Amino acid sequence: MAEDLDDRARDVLRAVVQEFISSGEPVGSQQLTRRGDFEVSPATMRNVLSELEAQGYLEKPHTSAGRVPTDVGYRFFVDSLLQLKTPTAADQQLIEASLSGPAVEDRQQEAGRLLHQLSHHAGVVLIPRPSAGTLTRIEFVRLGEERALAILVGAAGQVQNKLLALDGPVSPEELQRAANYLNELLGGSATIEEVRSRIFQELDAQRLQYDELAARALKLGALATDVSSAERVVIEGTGSFLESREFADDVRRMRALFRALDEKHKLLSLLDRVQRAREMQIFIGAESEFSSQGDVTLIATPYGTKEQVLGTVGVIGPTRLDYQRVIPLVNFTARVLSRVLKPD
Repeated sequence: MAEDLDDRARDVLRAVVQEFISSGEPVGSQQLTRRGDFEVSPATMRNVLSELEAQGYLEKPHTSAGRVPTDVGYRFFVDSLLQLKTPTAADQQLIEASLSGPAVEDRQQEAGRLLHQLSHHAGVVLIPRPSAGTLTRIEFVRLGEERALAILVGAAGQVQNKLLALDGPVSPEELQRAANYLNELLGGSATIEEVRSRIFQELDAQRLQYDELAARALKLGALATDVSSAERVVIEGTGSFLESREFADDVRRMRALFRALDEKHKLLSLLDRVQRAREMQIFIGAESEFSSQGDVTLIATPYGTKEQVLGTVGVIGPTRLDYQRVIPLVNFTARVLSRVLKPD
């Protein structure tokens, strides 16, 4: 269907989308001809708009004389007509400066807050499962005869601490031997899930060999790597939807959207798809099940390294958002976040 649009129809569709994003009001033929971009009569403009409506790119809301883009119209605009704007120097400097904090998780949450601040829509970040993170080292610190602190050091510089309650006295020397044993088992780098699998395989083998020291080291490793497997979705700025005309004027739609935001499994499913795709994804309106009422766009992209995707960052807003500005903001934020999380 897209290939049936001639240059004039494409230019008119682009103008309708841009006008509607800017004003939030249905766009009419007279409004377009007044722009001065088209050397056509109002009658010709009405015909082009009617053809775009018949092809599913535009629709008339209620009895309005003007037209608004459909999900199909937005999709064609994003895929074929969009001219992206490079983030301003001020925006780039703000993102660079704000994502240099000391705590990894704080940086990730800060990315969502920044995207909310700069886009005026909700910023969203998927912080990955701890068990999916890549470990490079395990250390133990003795806190008492029967207590120790396990320190799990990740490939991207993450540090996870876990307090261990032991089933008997343990010395600092024994903890050091256990750490050496486990780091040798780690082999330089492995996910927590892989480490746990190796630990339990070794435990089974040690039961046959009756090596008590190795068995105690493995039991410490099993305790240390028993971390939560839940991924966490952080959403910053959901109140921005109250400022959007599409939702502020429709209480039923607003309630449906906030239910969808509360039921994070749908959003998590979309963000997981982005993570698996390893590239930016844009879900417009009814293209996803995230919002049963439609009129919502999710723009998201992965962050991390070439070897490992760490999570996803993006923006959720009405379908009438400024795509040419928001898409580059999400991309730039993901690039900076990837760099600051990269291990030295």
